[in-house]
Amino acid sequence: MSEARVRAVAVDAAGRHGGWIPDVDGRLAALEEPVRTLLEPDLETVSSADRITLVPDAHYPFHPSSGMVTDPAVIGAIVATLRRQTDADIAVAGASDSRTAFDRTARYLGYVDLLEQFDAELVDLADEPRIEYVRSVDGRSVSLSVPNRLVESTVSVVPSLRPTENGPVAGAMRTLSSLVTGADDPDRVPVATTRIVEPALAIVDATTVYGGEPATANTLLAGAAPAVDAVATSLLGRSPGADAALESVRGADAESVTVVGSTVDFDRLRTLVPDGDLPPADETHPAVTTAYRIYATVAGDAVPPQLEGRR
Repeated sequence: MSEARVRAVAVDAAGRHGGWIPDVDGRLAALEEPVRTLLEPDLETVSSADRITLVPDAHYPFHPSSGMVTDPAVIGAIVATLRRQTDADIAVAGASDSRTAFDRTARYLGYVDLLEQFDAELVDLADEPRIEYVRSVDGRSVSLSVPNRLVESTVSVVPSLRPTENGPVAGAMRTLSSLVTGADDPDRVPVATTRIVEPALAIVDATTVYGGEPATANTLLAGAAPAVDAVATSLLGRSPGADAALESVRGADAESVTVVGSTVDFDRLRTLVPDGDLPPADETHPAVTTAYRIYATVAGDAVPPQLEGRR
């Protein structure tokens, strides 16, 4: 049986002072070296691309200090590393939904000012031209409308380490599939999307996680999307075999997954990650509220949607 490898690196806990750093530049400083180490095996391949699109887990209404969305500083550190290796056009992509415009969410999370530092573009895929696809997944046809940018560029997905509301890992495949439109099938759509887009790399942001309360986990994982999602699923205490999307894309003869990276304390990580409970979307966790108040004061950022009207 073949083997897939997932790389793991630890972020310097001392650099994060054992918790959340409101200052995004402080988080960038702590992330610079581990992100460079994590990306090094893929830099030669990625640097030849003309267009690179990063897809973070950026959704309403959570702040990065909750562990429920990708920390923009992780994206910033990735962009900074790529900038030293390539002249490619780099974009960070998301999509507006029925509740919130993506530019509003991105501003609240802190992407707008951050990406200006590295000459990267923020793209709302809801406004992009699309290509229509029909793919067969487990004997059933799945119709999808996929933004051109995801098909025509080198894509890296950067999800946070969290479960979905329905239980399975959010992961790289489901984060990517959240940007397409079409069939309402939570198991087959991630498979079809992953096969169409063929992301070059998946990077899991487990620097902060939520397990009853936000906790500093100081870990990053990287590899192929199915392999990374399998590891993330296991860290969440779930069986990869019980995830229909993961099983389908990996196939009946799924290759084994080996995690390399001796600096990561996986026993500690498993004690911190979510056990199924997620913070309520309509009531911000006190730790998140406190962290945001500090962050907003330091960065002068926009008031997040779930705190509007609260004092």
